[in-house]
Amino acid sequence: MKIGFLMLLVLSLFLFSNGICKSLAARPSVVNIGSILRFNSTTGGVAAVAIRAALEDINSDTTILNGTTLKVDMRDTNCDDGFLGMVEALQFMETDVIAIIGPQCSTIAHIISYVANELQVPLMSFASDATLSSIQFPFFVRTMPSDLYQMAAVAAVVDYYQWKIVTAIYIDDDYGRNGIAALDDELTARRCKISSKIGFPSNAKRSELLNLLITVSNMESRVIILHTGAEPGLKLLSLAKANGLNMMGNGYVWIATDWLSAYLDANSSVPAETINDMQGVLTVRPHTPKSKMKTNLISKWSGLSKKYKHSDIRISAYGFYVYDSVWTVARALDAFFDDGGRISFTNDSRLHDETGGSLHLEAMSVFDMGSKLLGKIREVNFTGVSGQVQFNAKGELIRPAYDIMSIIGNGVRVIGFWSNYTRLLSTILPEDLYSKPPNSSLANQHLYDVIWPGETAQKPRGWAFPSNAKELKIGVPNRFSFKEFVTQDNATGTMKGYCIDVFTQALSLLPYPVTYRFVPFGSGTENPNYDQLVQKVVDNEFDAAIGDIAITMNRTQTVDFTQPFIESGLVILAPVKKHITNSWAFLQPFTLGMWCVTGLSFLVVGVVIWILEHRINDDFRGSPRQQIITIVWFSFSTLFFAHRENTMSTLGRGVLIIWLFVVLIIQSSYTASLTSILTVQQLDTSIRGLDDLKNSDYPIGFQVGSFAEEYMVKELNISKSRLKALGSPDEYAENIKLGPKKGGVMAIVDERPYVELFLSTNCKIAVAGSDFTSRGWGFAFPRDSPLQVDLSTAILTLSENGELQRIHDKWLKTGDCSADNTEFVDSNQLRLESFMGLFLICGAACVLALLIYFGIMIRRYLRHEPPESAISSEPGSSKSKRSLKKFISFVDDREPPKKKRSLSLSSSSMPTTPSSNLPVLEIERPAKTPRNGGVIDIEN
Repeated sequence: MKIGFLMLLVLSLFLFSNGICKSLAARPSVVNIGSILRFNSTTGGVAAVAIRAALEDINSDTTILNGTTLKVDMRDTNCDDGFLGMVEALQFMETDVIAIIGPQCSTIAHIISYVANELQVPLMSFASDATLSSIQFPFFVRTMPSDLYQMAAVAAVVDYYQWKIVTAIYIDDDYGRNGIAALDDELTARRCKISSKIGFPSNAKRSELLNLLITVSNMESRVIILHTGAEPGLKLLSLAKANGLNMMGNGYVWIATDWLSAYLDANSSVPAETINDMQGVLTVRPHTPKSKMKTNLISKWSGLSKKYKHSDIRISAYGFYVYDSVWTVARALDAFFDDGGRISFTNDSRLHDETGGSLHLEAMSVFDMGSKLLGKIREVNFTGVSGQVQFNAKGELIRPAYDIMSIIGNGVRVIGFWSNYTRLLSTILPEDLYSKPPNSSLANQHLYDVIWPGETAQKPRGWAFPSNAKELKIGVPNRFSFKEFVTQDNATGTMKGYCIDVFTQALSLLPYPVTYRFVPFGSGTENPNYDQLVQKVVDNEFDAAIGDIAITMNRTQTVDFTQPFIESGLVILAPVKKHITNSWAFLQPFTLGMWCVTGLSFLVVGVVIWILEHRINDDFRGSPRQQIITIVWFSFSTLFFAHRENTMSTLGRGVLIIWLFVVLIIQSSYTASLTSILTVQQLDTSIRGLDDLKNSDYPIGFQVGSFAEEYMVKELNISKSRLKALGSPDEYAENIKLGPKKGGVMAIVDERPYVELFLSTNCKIAVAGSDFTSRGWGFAFPRDSPLQVDLSTAILTLSENGELQRIHDKWLKTGDCSADNTEFVDSNQLRLESFMGLFLICGAACVLALLIYFGIMIRRYLRHEPPESAISSEPGSSKSKRSLKKFISFVDDREPPKKKRSLSLSSSSMPTTPSSNLPVLEIERPAKTPRNGGVIDIEN
């Protein structure tokens, strides 16, 4: 019994001691991390202090790592010399560290990322190079926003101010090249572009930088993106203002990437001369929201920087991200140990250095549980001094954002923010947007006002025509017909015409000189193909194309057009003949059908009024001859509102009011049409418009080189076999004169400016119908050409000051007959269809009135007709005829006046006389009024 108890006690102590050993092994007393920095740089100094500050806070916090002390081994590296930096970094990897903070240089980060993958050591880098990816380097963890987001913010600023081209100056290393490549992609997505990319080495001399700026000053773009380090960037800004370049004056825009904001934030005392050199420059800075943790770190930064011998350095955005990077490793280690993780290293036989080199590759060892620690790092989620620290599937921080800042006076001013959450510019803090649904409408973009270089609040145009720019090759159509618009002078070889004058006058309004050369396009023996001319602009054979170039949908997809300088829709030319006024011109306003219906309506209305008035109105009674005359007279006298007969019935008055309204409309229309016939020249053509053109099978003419052919085939579905190409105004006139049956055409479809010029000398042809397209002529430029924008403004100025009309009158002055036939006057007579509604209303009123009238008559007839005393033995047909005659007689009779009470004269009511008493006199109205007019004789 005792022996068993003792064995159990020994076993328990053994197991307990093993548990303690396992726990101690899982949580060592000291854990080493590494850091690769460039100590002699501003960012390197900020990072060094931030790492020390984070270690102090972590090691003093008992809730983290449970007594394990975190230590850092910092190494300096040379970012300027890639080879030395690589050697120094590889030597550092000989030490056994479980994570590395840094490096800050993209070149070294690329090299170390390969090594970190092999040694399975998480690399907590704040290098912003966009090509560094966790897909290629799984152990690469980016702890601050990538250049992809920074360049998206810069591109958003460029697009917000509507600049289309920029010049990029960058340091020629991985950081510079890859950053500008990311910027190029972002600008392209916004239909902007980098016109020139100018790189320079990190050790470039002052003279080399000056020559670089001279080159930039001779370029057209005035928007300069500066993606460099602090030292060369400040030199460039200083040189841009000095040496007579005046590149910090009016018209220029400088946008520096986050190197400038990092320099200004980290340096406690920036020389006044340096600040003066960068007035009006825009820059970006990674956004870090305000918090109590951030305020506490800032408040104790001064003491920390002095303690670690960087007293002249303040904290910047880089410092916040580096501080959180160390905390990320600490929190991941805590979770790593809690999950049973152990720190152990194993030598890789592949790294054995048989030659005995100084790199000691055999000293490099693989972190056995590096993958597990990496997983814990990616799962970290906490709020740090830089904001929310959480990684997405790509191993990058979520919700990157940037401050947009303007340098003014002795400091910087935040003019807005860019957030990847909305990918828009806003004056609202990004953290305030996260609680709302993302709104990506460009209408919501807004930035505060900026004071630009040159101390101006007016937004720079962003480009200028350089003084030493190459001569522009401008393609001009060498026309064979309608040479008033544009053609080549055979004597001098120069181009002249309406379009040339518009272009040269618009150029004269530009605030900069433009050197150009006209290049004729076409042989001059026929009109050139304008689609081919536009394509040469697309292919960069021409820098622009000017002339009578129609703005069509297909062309706008490949080039940019200026504001139209003349309206140009497609119209139909057709042969016409004049209407000659004759003695019967007064009959021309109405068609035959209209005359017949109008005359019949007069008679019908007259008959209806006679029926309604005959029983009660003496003006409509009398002999049959008199009544017919009355009907005809009354009907046609209403045309002049001269009828003398009064209407007494309500139904008659209603019908008459409606009829008089119809007469008023007909009379006014007739008067207007007759006036037009007698005073305006009338033209007639067999083609009334586009429908007649489409529905026929006759040939249709078009101008050689015009887009009218393609439009008729594709848009109007007219067979190409019906189309006939015509090359000159003489061919126009000849083919229209011949007509379709003699080898000519039934009509010609062409643009209005050509048509107006043609009609000025051809009076027997006119425009049929109206324009069926709405287009214009413009000058073609390559996509996103800034010259196109300025020329459009100049053309609008020419239009407003009347110069455009003066040029039009100079070249396109029309002849005597153009005013008569420029527009086809439709000679159609007034047709019945135009008034059918009025006639229907009047007819319905007449029918309704007659129905009501005869209904009343039938009711009265049945009420007043005395019943027959005996059953008649007459046949049914005879009885019906007799009843109908009696009804007609009843209707024809004069309606008696309404009955009055019998007048009784009694002795009591009669005045009495002393001599006699008069008897009572009764006056009774006969039952039927006599046919003699209703006169009643009363005898004494």
